[in-house]
Amino acid sequence: MQNNILVIGGTGKTGRKVVERLEKQNVNVCIGSRNATPSFSWQEPDNWAAVMEGMDAVYITFQPDLAVPGALEAIEAITKQAKSSNIKKVVLLSGKGEKEAEFCEQVVIHSGIDYTIIRASWFNQNFSESFFLAPILAGHVALPKPDVKVPYIDTNDIADVAVEVLLSSKHNGKIYELTGARTLTFKEVIAEIATATNRTIAFTPITMQAYVNAMQQQGVPADYIWLIEYLFTEVLDNQNNAQVTNDVEKVLGRKPIDFSDYVKQTASTGVWNIATV
Repeated sequence: MQNNILVIGGTGKTGRKVVERLEKQNVNVCIGSRNATPSFSWQEPDNWAAVMEGMDAVYITFQPDLAVPGALEAIEAITKQAKSSNIKKVVLLSGKGEKEAEFCEQVVIHSGIDYTIIRASWFNQNFSESFFLAPILAGHVALPKPDVKVPYIDTNDIADVAVEVLLSSKHNGKIYELTGARTLTFKEVIAEIATATNRTIAFTPITMQAYVNAMQQQGVPADYIWLIEYLFTEVLDNQNNAQVTNDVEKVLGRKPIDFSDYVKQTASTGVWNIATV
């Protein structure tokens, strides 16, 4: 069992939930973030040795995505430091259907350190904590690829799997692809959210170019637009992306959280409610 675990991205969508679960099991957790002590930043590799000192295992999430330019070099550097710091286990959060992310996986796989790779499908929480939230609140969601089906995965399932593989050696050398139990189109997703919130939320299919133009007009940074375009074209169009797996059940012994259950729970928090003055 790994008793000292570094969670890089420990305040992010999955990282904060991994930290919470590990702490409940009385594991000594070091949060890898700018505000931690010692602080962690991907742009400050000179600090990495201090952050890893005394750690047995590392959970790595890379922001914004392993597909972006510079991610491979960053993973090569962090893996090299992990080996120098005598880290015994690395768990890498990767993206299902992302070829560029798989190059990063290979760095970890061939590092000589025990590892588990977690390839996650698109998160449920993208609709409540990320780039889809604003249009849902506005009541009008316009997106490309309207017919593509995605087996969305809940970040709670990802966190549960991450904790299990961090704490058990039986998952060493494994690659798990995490998906929900069914696929949904964007239109189906928006319909479920509209029903759960008792709101009218329109969905309009648009071209990829129109979506890019809209982001540019809104002042979205160019590197973020590149990533979104990559995810919509390279990942959503990948046939592997729509495949449902049973890896959550394989690791946890239970089925993944259903998207409808995520919607009901999230709707109860009020995050999708329109603010009233």
